[in-house]
Amino acid sequence: MSWSLFDGESALVQQGETDNVVFMLSNLEPDRDYNLRVGDAECAFATPVESALFDIADYGARCDAEDNAAAIQTAINALPDHGTLRVPAGDWPCGPLFLKSRMTLLLEKNARLMGIADRSRYAILPARDDKARVLGTWEGVAEACFASLITAVDCTDLAITGEGVIDGGGDRGDWWTWPKETRDGARRPRTVFISHCERVTLSGITVCNSPSWTIHPVLSRAISAFGIFVRNDPFSPNTDGFDPECCVDVSLKGVFFSVGDDCIAIKAGKRDPKGGLDQVCENISIENCRMERGHGGVVIGSEMSGSVRNVTVRRCSLSETDRGLRIKTRRGRGGVVENIVMEDCVMDAVLTPLAINAFYFCDADGKSDAVQTRTPQPVTETTPHIANITVRNLVAHNVAVAAAAFFGLPEAPITGITLETIHITYDPEAVADVPVMACNIEPVRHGGIIAEYAQFDSQSGLVFGPSNRSLPESVAV
Repeated sequence: MSWSLFDGESALVQQGETDNVVFMLSNLEPDRDYNLRVGDAECAFATPVESALFDIADYGARCDAEDNAAAIQTAINALPDHGTLRVPAGDWPCGPLFLKSRMTLLLEKNARLMGIADRSRYAILPARDDKARVLGTWEGVAEACFASLITAVDCTDLAITGEGVIDGGGDRGDWWTWPKETRDGARRPRTVFISHCERVTLSGITVCNSPSWTIHPVLSRAISAFGIFVRNDPFSPNTDGFDPECCVDVSLKGVFFSVGDDCIAIKAGKRDPKGGLDQVCENISIENCRMERGHGGVVIGSEMSGSVRNVTVRRCSLSETDRGLRIKTRRGRGGVVENIVMEDCVMDAVLTPLAINAFYFCDADGKSDAVQTRTPQPVTETTPHIANITVRNLVAHNVAVAAAAFFGLPEAPITGITLETIHITYDPEAVADVPVMACNIEPVRHGGIIAEYAQFDSQSGLVFGPSNRSLPESVAV
């Protein structure tokens, strides 16, 4: 679509053409009225007031420095409320930075913040702060972890924006060689870590090369990501793209993912002797996102003890992710996953488009009989429940394993499943594999709807057809 941007005086400021539903406007003036025209549609908006514009170079940052963290942190600390800190074009080696409320971090085009390899320069976030709140987290548990390249704690009204890059430095140092270990008293860092924050927006930027999970908001509210790019080496361990955990009101629109693990993983902590996170994760909106490669497209769990509710996935495109919509849990987790909707989505070369698994064999006892038995067990507070799952208007081409797999607990079946207007074609070169990660599951090739201990409210418009490696225009996202 062709677009034009006018200022309040109706003077043409910028124009161009976009093939993305969500696209970025850059280099706008603060505190100014604008009018955007795209085709026949118009949108009037005003940019916010900016109190000051600081440049990291003016505070001593240098592209040839070993570590610019001290210089950039000085600039952050000096920035007044509603000020902008600019990272200009260039590669800027840096250790962890701690952002603050009411600021904008602006990464200009061709600017790259680069996480350094030296682990001794990374502060450690303790498992709990001096108020006994969970601070450091690792897979749903309170544990000490290294601070991230971008760390925000107790921040409100924070924006991270621009056309530049936040490079977590995962391929520098040894981060990827100890994915599940603790070294020097801490777990691996994320690239962007947002804790106990409210009203945080990420837009335009690329976040890449993460040491572990890429963007991790935890115990936060009103977190938004618009038009950003998340890229990691496909063989990097546990480099999830965006993992909201125990968060409320999260919006992802127009986000591109290509990662080494799950693209989006929605979590709510887990029961653990060390103490887990204990807040619901709810009201999550995912729209017009593109997910290429990864273990899962949109994943819920396996840490979901605080419950996950009200997740909507619309108009998304998934390619070469092992699973499309995936829910995973196990006995011992407790909590509820409910009110999940996926609609108007397209998938290609996804092994199993829909997978719900209540026997996920995570943790040291994951393959034990207590977790994996198909004999009904007593229902207690540690029994997980899954309910009200709706998938409609889904086209999935070149499916290898199965169209859908639903494995509920015999003592707590999955309830309220609705499948409407789903078109599946199969990959003729597919190799049989298991549809879910659980014990006693037989490999499948070109399977349909596989269900155990799952109750369906509706199944209509299901079409399983021959292979087709092209996506028809009528279902293009």
